[in-house]
Amino acid sequence: MDFSKEVEKVASAPARAYVRDRRAMASTPADVKEVPGALVFEIDMPGAKSGKMKVQVEDDNTLVISGRRRRARSKEAKYQRMERQMGKFMRKFPLPEDADLDAITAALQDGVLAVRVGKKPPPETKTIEVKVGGTSRLKTTPV
Repeated sequence: MDFSKEVEKVASAPARAYVRDRRAMASTPADVKEVPGALVFEIDMPGAKSGKMKVQVEDDNTLVISGRRRRARSKEAKYQRMERQMGKFMRKFPLPEDADLDAITAALQDGVLAVRVGKKPPPETKTIEVKVGGTSRLKTTPV
């Protein structure tokens, strides 16, 4: 066994995965919009099946949308031009601190995948009486 070749294989595996992930991300454009109470991520997915998509949260703060689009195979057809993107797709989005990870929904409609991430409500403001030298003053602080 040639140890140097084995080390080279292992060392280059992360580099290949990085290049593969970068290509998958570059071929998947997305729109991100903020609506009252949520963030909405919209990705065009013409011809994709919902069973071939995954929506996950990594490290409690990164939304990952991934999957695969496949071209329907036909023995009778001879393609003259192939422009539509096929293969793996992936996008990663950092989530804000107020993202509610229990309020994530995804729906595929008319070839558009919409992922909605709810936001946690802002903390309540509570008024606390602060006594200073025998007199009292009111101070407002978030809880």
